[in-house]
Amino acid sequence: MTKNLLVICNNFPDRENIYIGGIFIKEQVKHLRSFFDNIYVISPVPYGIEYVRKIKQEDYIFENIHVYFLKYLNFPVFYSYGRKNWIYLEKRAIIKKIQKEGLKFDLIHAHYTWPSGAVSIELKKKFNVPVTITEHTSVTFKKAIENKDPIFIKSWKSCDAIIRIRKGDIKFFDSVGISLNKVHYIPNGFDHNKFMALDGPRCKEKLNLPINNKKILLNVGNMYDEIKGHKYLIEAINEVKKHRKDVLCIIIGTGKLRKNLEKQIRTMGLENEMKLVGRKTHEEIPIWMNACDIFILPSLKEGNPTVLPECLACGKPFIGTRVGGIPEIITSEEYGLLCEPANSRYLSENILTALDRVWNEEKIRSYAENFSWQNIASDILKVYEIAKRDFNEK
Repeated sequence: MTKNLLVICNNFPDRENIYIGGIFIKEQVKHLRSFFDNIYVISPVPYGIEYVRKIKQEDYIFENIHVYFLKYLNFPVFYSYGRKNWIYLEKRAIIKKIQKEGLKFDLIHAHYTWPSGAVSIELKKKFNVPVTITEHTSVTFKKAIENKDPIFIKSWKSCDAIIRIRKGDIKFFDSVGISLNKVHYIPNGFDHNKFMALDGPRCKEKLNLPINNKKILLNVGNMYDEIKGHKYLIEAINEVKKHRKDVLCIIIGTGKLRKNLEKQIRTMGLENEMKLVGRKTHEEIPIWMNACDIFILPSLKEGNPTVLPECLACGKPFIGTRVGGIPEIITSEEYGLLCEPANSRYLSENILTALDRVWNEEKIRSYAENFSWQNIASDILKVYEIAKRDFNEK
């Protein structure tokens, strides 16, 4: 008897990982593939989205993973208003695709409750298979709980298992009538075949970075809104500059706020201390991480950022904010330093402290192994078994 998994997600990378939206889902799927005959990934792409993403996404296959970018007609306004219409249009398109390709599957894993989870509940009715939903968001999750969002609650009640990437959020499901027995904590992970210790000076040389006379600070985070805290990082570097002249902060990412951040850097006279290097592929990120001395993530809100275990896997200390699932990973100052968000003064103090400290990179890498995708995949498989058991008992 075949064992096939259907993954539904509205963001998924292209073959070459030029577009990296949902890269953590792709990494997770790659480490689940050996446990299934086939994994089918359907990533619905409403007409017009590719223009926004600035990339054309084509179907592809790697190993036993079949990726379908489902082009279909939907209307942006339905994403926030008239959501039942969005669900109907996406569900209809997915069912047609499943039937056209002759896909057979035993389990559905939806990433994000909205819209993938809500749509997957409709697919459950059609195909009579269990559904697991992973809820990744931070702000959206909080609003759904506070507003008792009916679509979120219906999806959670109707699915067979829920994975939450932040342990501290699990208690909130109870407040909207969801049994905590069906909610499981599993954080995001890293690929130990990509994120590992590399020769730092050689990585710096490859990236044309100073090898001996600069301390390299690294941030990876897109600039689509202010939630990643870039503004406070720039302010913090301005303060660090008053105490040290050997710091170079690199920011990887792109987005609509880039021009504003470049202006802030110029206004503060930090052109020599900060460099915005744009988007980099997921394959390039380990080189940048190994070239840095400290990794910084000053987010205002977070779920469970994948860059966190990735930087630890490279042996780099993490400097960031006490938000989302970050304090659940950085449980000791042996791995990094945390402060409250939106506070550039405390962030700068953490950076200065970190620069003066001798870090045990081997100990950091050893700790990171707890979050390897191999271990995470094992935990996910256990949830799948629980979901199937509960589904069959209903």
